[in-house]
Amino acid sequence: MICFLGSLFVLTGCKKAFEPEAESAEDLLVPGDWLFRQRSYPHGAVNHDLYLEAMRQWRALSESPIGRHDKSWTPVGPVNTGGRIVDVEAHPQNRNILYIGSASGGIFRSLNGGSSWTPVFDNALTLSIGDIAVAPSAPQVLYVGTGEANAGGGSLAYDGAGIYKSVNGGNTWTELGLYDCGSVGKVLVHPHDPNTVYVAAMGHLFRNNSTRGVFKSTDGGLHWEQSLFVSDSTGAVDLAFDPVHPDTIYAAMWERLRRPERRQYAGYSSGIYRSFNGGQTWTRLTNGLPVQPVSRIGLAVSPVNPAVVYAYIVNEAASLALIYRSGDHGNTWSQQASPPADGSPASWWWFGKIFADPTDENTIYSIGFLTHKSTNGGASWEPVFPGAHVDQHTLYIDPADPDFLLLGNDGGLYQSEDGGSSWAHFANIPNIQFYTCEVDFQFPNRYYGGCQDNGTIRTLTGQTNDWSEIFGGDGFVVLVDPSDNNYVYSEYQYGALGRSVDGGENYLSGIVGINFSEPRNWKTPVVLDPSNPSRMYYGTNRVYRSTNRAESWSAISPPLAQPVPGANLVYGTVTTIAVAPSDGNYIYAGTDDGHVWRTANGGNNWEDISDGLPQRWVTSLAVDPLDAQRAYVTLSGYRWDEYQPHVLRTDNAGASWQDIGTSLPEVPVNDIVIDVVFGNRLIVATDAGVYATANEGANWELLGAALPRVVVTDLTLHPPTHTLIAATYGRSMYTLELEEPVGTENAPELWAGISAGPNPFRSETGVEIQLPERMKVDLRVFDLSGRETAILFNGLLPEGKHRFVFAPVGEARGSYVARLNAGGRVRSLLLLRQGGD
Repeated sequence: MICFLGSLFVLTGCKKAFEPEAESAEDLLVPGDWLFRQRSYPHGAVNHDLYLEAMRQWRALSESPIGRHDKSWTPVGPVNTGGRIVDVEAHPQNRNILYIGSASGGIFRSLNGGSSWTPVFDNALTLSIGDIAVAPSAPQVLYVGTGEANAGGGSLAYDGAGIYKSVNGGNTWTELGLYDCGSVGKVLVHPHDPNTVYVAAMGHLFRNNSTRGVFKSTDGGLHWEQSLFVSDSTGAVDLAFDPVHPDTIYAAMWERLRRPERRQYAGYSSGIYRSFNGGQTWTRLTNGLPVQPVSRIGLAVSPVNPAVVYAYIVNEAASLALIYRSGDHGNTWSQQASPPADGSPASWWWFGKIFADPTDENTIYSIGFLTHKSTNGGASWEPVFPGAHVDQHTLYIDPADPDFLLLGNDGGLYQSEDGGSSWAHFANIPNIQFYTCEVDFQFPNRYYGGCQDNGTIRTLTGQTNDWSEIFGGDGFVVLVDPSDNNYVYSEYQYGALGRSVDGGENYLSGIVGINFSEPRNWKTPVVLDPSNPSRMYYGTNRVYRSTNRAESWSAISPPLAQPVPGANLVYGTVTTIAVAPSDGNYIYAGTDDGHVWRTANGGNNWEDISDGLPQRWVTSLAVDPLDAQRAYVTLSGYRWDEYQPHVLRTDNAGASWQDIGTSLPEVPVNDIVIDVVFGNRLIVATDAGVYATANEGANWELLGAALPRVVVTDLTLHPPTHTLIAATYGRSMYTLELEEPVGTENAPELWAGISAGPNPFRSETGVEIQLPERMKVDLRVFDLSGRETAILFNGLLPEGKHRFVFAPVGEARGSYVARLNAGGRVRSLLLLRQGGD
């Protein structure tokens, strides 16, 4: 979260003694699209069908027994620092039963008024939530629209996966289709019929599509019909019923267009529509409403007087909320006072909702950058929820007790029992969106992380409920010197690095000598030299080095990347840096335009070693601790057509590269670490979990159990305790106590191995198993729905290698899971068919 004051950054809660040069307003007025840029490069879009296929691959693997790596991940918080909440709902007769939707962390349910929360949506294809609806006449029936409708941050990268339904209060869920509707702004259930449901679909953000507008089902979501369609760039963002005559429905339509090189979040087709016949026909309402292009619109109908309708309309410049009131069911409208802007940046489309008091037609709430209340129908406004986190997204008003409010924003969930005059924060929801994680080498219960909206935070005890912010902005890289933990380095967006010499209590400038006119990444890389932590490296579009713990810097490379004129898929920057532990003269640098560079003489000369690498955003590099010429690179991006490698290895300092990730789900790989305790094991963080290989990629297995299906952005290994820390984008931070990988221990149990080649394949592949002794073997192949497609072998086999051919019928591309049960232990392997002969 960033506030503005003149041309200077104002970082909430940031301990610092410096002000780096400000970015342009255009760069900083919106939540960052860094997640989308790296995943869509170079195509400018994510193939949604292949994204869903990758998520089904993940689900199939995670629901399979996973062999040796079955220890459970442990959540380490924070719970007292909240992440973005996009919706909150309650059981209509029992407000102790609550549901909250997290932007990228799924759905949490409480049965005790928020004293504790349980995730209930973790088996879905996506944990990005748009809206939750509780059926008023059958509260055990819930509908969820996936895909966050707020057009920024992670919602740019992660469209939804359609509509879900539960008939048992969230215990289990059924997919209801509408997979191509992009994101969902609102789900509305008929007050008397739980099978009649309306969906406000925004459509895909980065491409025009017709699966947007208002959809209706009268059979509980088994079938859908498009009730209102305006254009292939105009979606529905809000819906409201007349509570007395629910066939009267209001729809807010928002013309919104996003491309890699431009953003248009307003248009003439944005407007308010009304239907008197349950969505069979619609009329656009215009009398008294703006005639110029407008942006996002929020709607509210007064429950006590349904003739009164309120609209929150964001102006074309996205700098102000225009409030309109109708007293005749929307036939005519009059403009009211606008709530104060209160220093908000020009991104009011990030909020844009209005809520009506259930007992007083003149009491309304406006949620935007801050929260405001009017008791005179919008003639004047006063602030409520004073001091709460900024960027509001949802409000629940108890229909039986309108002073009871639940507010969801970028900082979590808040409760008020006096109409917003005072509030309490729920300090028990683990939904932080972390970019990075770090651990203090000397005190391994001290965890650090950089996160969206909440700066750089840490715990000194390892507990989940005592994290606190130590550096402001949106937090990114955070480093603790392993030799002297008084030196802590924290960063907010675009490389604003602070250095602390007192353990993170206070910060000084860490950017002296950095040319801030050079391109810098949203997440600017900063690393310590593993053999000499007083030496550090920093990336703009070139590499800088500090030999005095970031007191000063000097450039050691020429420009290694450049911005692309007229486009914004890449920043033209270095994205990752790795220094060889065995020889600090070997430095590798990756860029967002798909290049990897290497110097073997400490930066005097650099060589582009990208030949053989796909054109993808480079996310991380790691160098073998004993061999400076053996390095690993990971890449972002979803597959667009043919298979693309995401993890590659070089054994000759980049002269050639070998794909070692063929059995991973086809998703972005965000980080790689080398298990220095068991040096033959590699561990990667992906958009679909954490995977490990003990045989240089011949096969990968999900690492650990009980990790939600959430994007894992970063990994850190603490070798003395052999503990792995994982940063997730939506479910806070986890740790895993690593065990010795299969095949390296001297334990008496014997394990069978499984591999496949070619993989990916066209018409057929060979599945090979290695048996350490004669044993009973059951080898089968399943598709991603869990349907058995082949029994390759079932019986006794002698010790040694055995190969079986899998040749699926037809020519269609597809993904499969080979499952080996040998000696009572189960292992799984992903098989990828490209299609064709």
